Amino acid sequence: MTTPAYLDTNLSLAARVGDLLSRLTLAEKVAMMNHPTQGVPRLGIPAYNFWSEACHGVARNGRATVFPQAIGMAATWDKDLIHEIGDAIGDEGRAKYHAALRRNGRTDIYQGLTFWAPNINIFRDPRWGRGQETWGEDPFLSGEMAGQFVEGLQGDHPTYLKAAACAKHYAVHSGPERDRHTFNAVVSKRDLYETYLPAFKKLVVDSKVEAVMGAYNRTLGEPCNASQLLLDEILRGEWGFQGHVVSDCGALTDIHLNHKYTQDAAETVALALHRGCDIGCDQVYDEIPEALARGLITEADVDRALARTLTTRFKLGMFDPEESVPFASIGLDVVACDAHRQLAYRAAVESVVLLKNKDAILPIKPSTRRILVTGPTATSLEALLGNYYGFNNQMTTLLEGITGRIPEGIVMEYHSGALLNQPRAIEHSWAPVMAQASDVSIVCVGLTPHFEGEEGESLLTPLNGDRADISLPASQIAFIKELAVHGAKIVLVVTGGSPIALGEVLEYVDAAVFVWYPGMEGGRAVADVLFGDASPAGRLPLTFPESLEQLPPFDDYNMAGRTYRYMTADPLYPFGFGLSYTTFAYSDLQLDAPTAAGFDARVTVTNTGGVAADEVVQFYLSALESAVPAPLAQLVGFQRVHLEPGQSLVVKTSLKPEMLMLFDDDGRQVPHPGRFRLTAGGCSPSKRAVALGAAEPLTAEFEVQVAVG
Repeated sequence: MTTPAYLDTNLSLAARVGDLLSRLTLAEKVAMMNHPTQGVPRLGIPAYNFWSEACHGVARNGRATVFPQAIGMAATWDKDLIHEIGDAIGDEGRAKYHAALRRNGRTDIYQGLTFWAPNINIFRDPRWGRGQETWGEDPFLSGEMAGQFVEGLQGDHPTYLKAAACAKHYAVHSGPERDRHTFNAVVSKRDLYETYLPAFKKLVVDSKVEAVMGAYNRTLGEPCNASQLLLDEILRGEWGFQGHVVSDCGALTDIHLNHKYTQDAAETVALALHRGCDIGCDQVYDEIPEALARGLITEADVDRALARTLTTRFKLGMFDPEESVPFASIGLDVVACDAHRQLAYRAAVESVVLLKNKDAILPIKPSTRRILVTGPTATSLEALLGNYYGFNNQMTTLLEGITGRIPEGIVMEYHSGALLNQPRAIEHSWAPVMAQASDVSIVCVGLTPHFEGEEGESLLTPLNGDRADISLPASQIAFIKELAVHGAKIVLVVTGGSPIALGEVLEYVDAAVFVWYPGMEGGRAVADVLFGDASPAGRLPLTFPESLEQLPPFDDYNMAGRTYRYMTADPLYPFGFGLSYTTFAYSDLQLDAPTAAGFDARVTVTNTGGVAADEVVQFYLSALESAVPAPLAQLVGFQRVHLEPGQSLVVKTSLKPEMLMLFDDDGRQVPHPGRFRLTAGGCSPSKRAVALGAAEPLTAEFEVQVAVG
């Protein structure tokens, strides 16, 4: 019997996909246009569900390694680490996929290889509950970090994908959650191309992400899943995207039901298919026959979309013998293995940001005799997980991590002390007395996903996932004050996925570390930082404003006044900030013949303290006296390096031609024939950062000549 062409691995991908399409009836095609695609038994095609999650580990699918939430991974500023994490997640996804196939003969939702991650929306406003899933507020950092995640997840095999990543939510999407089904994001073309699109472009053009997910909202009047501008002109036109586009779940229904952009589902089908949305995460594409009957589409429109999703499945080896697919041999012993646990631990350690360290109270001294651990997040599993999480049977809470690390001979006590967001039922607590008698009180506070998350997830916010304000809950502030009044030496450990305006709280504490949602090894990692086994070197991927008064309205998508790139007010903590147990100094900033064609820059960084530690060297560019509006500064290079005491290292970055251009009113990059300033240091350019203890940065000004005509 002759092997059908679609099963012949010697043929080209296009030939195999074309052959399979030619064998499918219209009904069979329609049944493969929604994310739970039906199988075609007569052709040996199994059913497959495209919906799987892997924001920070394989999610919603049983046991897996739980890495820090994406915003925590962003705080590591460690591209090599993120590539390793993506690689590990891809391995675990592969092992679990094949195990499900062998057990059940099929896979179900969350058991596939098409992972709807990473989320690379710009975290433009700290009120947005889903900002925790992102890689921060800066388009360059987001693209560089998430690009490594994608490349690790998808692998580098010349024929097969290990897994398929998906860049979401395209585009201009960052709350409010309660309005996402009806909202129209109005932005200038400059903001669109300068801020909201660069990370997507990076993943599409450089990292070859296999899929893109359209956002719920409209952008500039068009529903994102049926936008001529976003899908046709930019994604497939300007960027040459070759993968498939999937709608967010229910977003196609929104087009006619909530955006009122079409009259009914059949019109939505036609519009979305014509614009380039290939598969729906709802049942709207069940109306394809109606759209065909009304002459709104042709079967060629269906074939074009289906060919793209089938191509992804072919790249994943879903129609090939297992022995032909190199990743099919990955065994279940890789799932939550010791090596991946250690990787999760390393990521959690690297993500810890030291915000304050009065009189070097940290690391906790060997002379310490008595410690109190207290606060509402000390025993919280939710504070480890964030949202879109996987599960593990060996989660380490903050209390457990400290218990495992504290040296024998030190007295340790624990008291919950306070509730997350409610006053205690009793007025008096033993916690302040215990704190008063302790040398150090480790006070674990902050947010859990009960406060922030996706629409419908959060339990303690009236805004359907978003936050009404960005302060600590009043019950936690009152507890910290209560401890301080009793003379406690407070080391504050803050969990959360977004900026928190700590404000007056910082006056009452001796040290503060921000630990995000640190994953399964969070407790052990935080304890090792507190006791000095590791020096904190996480850096903020976000600006922490002093209050909401420093920010524009939540639903205003203009970038003016937002993020370090456009914010003129002094924040509580600037983008890129983080302290260390040692000190660093920068010297000898050199620029190699600056021209509009690009050039290299280098700076020497020295560990001037007595502790071995990592430093994140950051380069920022500012256009001076520009003819068009430009960011105050923008990140153009960074590298995390390790330095022994007294060691110096030369760190280089390359400035590419497009970095020396600016965006005009039409979103086009234009030359800037004038002066620039390059800043090198351990934080974004900010007098506030130096006042808080960051190293004094170096600057160099240069001029770029641009040929005319």
